[in-house]
Amino acid sequence: MSRVRLENVSKRFDHTQAVVDLSLDIKNGEFVVLLGPTGAGKTTTLRLIAGLERPDQGSVYISDQNVTTSQPAERNIAFVFQQYSLYPNYTVYDNLAFPLKSPLRNIEKGEIDKRVLQVSKMLHIESKLENKSTKLSGGEMQRVAIGRALVRDPNIFLMDEPLSSLDAKLREELRVELKNIQVNLGATLLYVTHDHVEATTMGDRIGVLKEGELIQIDIPQNIYEKPNSIYVARSLGSPRINIIPADIVGYNLPKKVKYVGFRAEDVALDTQATLPDQIETVEKVKFTGFRPEGNRSDGVASLSAVIESKQCLGVEEVILMEFRGEKLCALVRAGDKHKPHDKINLKVAWDNMLFFDEHSQRIEL
Repeated sequence: MSRVRLENVSKRFDHTQAVVDLSLDIKNGEFVVLLGPTGAGKTTTLRLIAGLERPDQGSVYISDQNVTTSQPAERNIAFVFQQYSLYPNYTVYDNLAFPLKSPLRNIEKGEIDKRVLQVSKMLHIESKLENKSTKLSGGEMQRVAIGRALVRDPNIFLMDEPLSSLDAKLREELRVELKNIQVNLGATLLYVTHDHVEATTMGDRIGVLKEGELIQIDIPQNIYEKPNSIYVARSLGSPRINIIPADIVGYNLPKKVKYVGFRAEDVALDTQATLPDQIETVEKVKFTGFRPEGNRSDGVASLSAVIESKQCLGVEEVILMEFRGEKLCALVRAGDKHKPHDKINLKVAWDNMLFFDEHSQRIEL
């Protein structure tokens, strides 16, 4: 496996800027996930690395070798597409063995058999080797597509949302298997997805893309807890992070703070519901740069809200609320006794709050 680098890479299609001045360094043996919605530039980035597209500017390096103008076959890349792309008249064995049968590789049949059997066992499809690909389920076909990449020894695996067409249970199973395989092989892998669960459960690092730009790249925990913008904060987490205008919060926040954010799991509900609509809190709190006015000393902000609805998620429930025209949510354990139309106080520790400026960029206080 190899290190892969993009240096100031840009790519335009007609009037659409697909990738904008992208620099990315994927270490040898690292699992990096690019996260973003449709149109963020995820697939184009993969195609630039694979050589299926050529950048308008910037350079692509594999193992410190500049491959910007090299042909795809010269880059030794394994690409797994969103659709299965199997040969319908081939058996599973033949589909898996196909990349190894190139005359350029000159691999003996015994070695091909060994690799195919090894990969089929990894993906639990060894009993399907003689089946035609058209006789497989969707999950089995995707396993074969992934296996066809794994039988090779490429510089990097590129995967373009390979699990997106599968049902939820199968996606979960294959996420675990794929991550385990990557760790066991020590493979360098770049994976793109719009699914934040895939990103956080699989990636060593997550890069968040927006309209072709890499907005932030870091380990999953830092992306979740220390997003550099509202866009990144909203890219991870379910339920979605609460973001409200600072001027309706009611505290004496610095003027540069325009938005306040906090996660649903950081919200506690006050069953007494005795506080007034205007927030009262905190005289002495261990803040890093400001002290909200008020008369409490517990380091907690309290907001009076009205419950609109509840959603059951099994062991947890999402409580949806209205606060001064804004929609908020809290994540609580199942069995919570609050009901729609109840007036409650939601409490959030100041340490769990995020603050953003007028440009939606996070700021430290």
